[in-house]
Amino acid sequence: MLNKTLSLFSFFLLIAIWHGLAILINDNTLPTPVLVLQVLWQEIESGQLPYHLGITLLRLIISFSIAMILGCAIGITLGLNKKIDAFFDNWLVIFLNIPALVTIILCYVWFGLIESAAILAVVINKIPNVIVTLREGTRALDKDLLEMARSYHFTKQKTFFHVIWPQLHPFVMAATRSGLALIWKIILVVELLGRSDGMGYQLHLFFQLFDVASILAYTIAFIIVIQGIELLILKPLDKKALRWRR
Repeated sequence: MLNKTLSLFSFFLLIAIWHGLAILINDNTLPTPVLVLQVLWQEIESGQLPYHLGITLLRLIISFSIAMILGCAIGITLGLNKKIDAFFDNWLVIFLNIPALVTIILCYVWFGLIESAAILAVVINKIPNVIVTLREGTRALDKDLLEMARSYHFTKQKTFFHVIWPQLHPFVMAATRSGLALIWKIILVVELLGRSDGMGYQLHLFFQLFDVASILAYTIAFIIVIQGIELLILKPLDKKALRWRR
């Protein structure tokens, strides 16, 4: 109860500071929270915000799903096989250190300003992080539990779902949460550089018009959606998957 009270107090304090600074500065570059909420409601009523938000979320779901599936498979493989890990380790380091902007530009140059190039750029930027997280999780697997599974002649499928997966779950959730935070930021840059719709495209238009209220309104809308995904999907899945610990 105390934590929730502190959380609410912190939130309202942030709003109060924002409102106070906006009144003090009295400039279009920092609109008040009330003005931002008015713009947010107008954009929702016009249908512009739901449309562009939906386009961005669709790209997020597609690229996130591809990156997580491939990243988990590759990460587990590298964690289980030291020879393959040693062979591809330098590749992984290189891809981890390539700036996202460079990847986006190269995908657009090589494949054109098309939807698949946009998705590919996002996937390439996310996969290395998933691989590293799952590789470390696989390396940390309890060898005694794996030996027990072999002793009881568990099938590979049963070993994975009852021995390996429960141990990897925290690492998958960590990759998921960090992935959502990273991917939506990359998608905005992808849309800004080469798409004609989506949140990034709209933010680029607002920047050209110095429309800070609309920029903040769209940002708040996306934050609300991401927080909704966390509260309504990720946390329930987390609790369900970790019931075995209680």
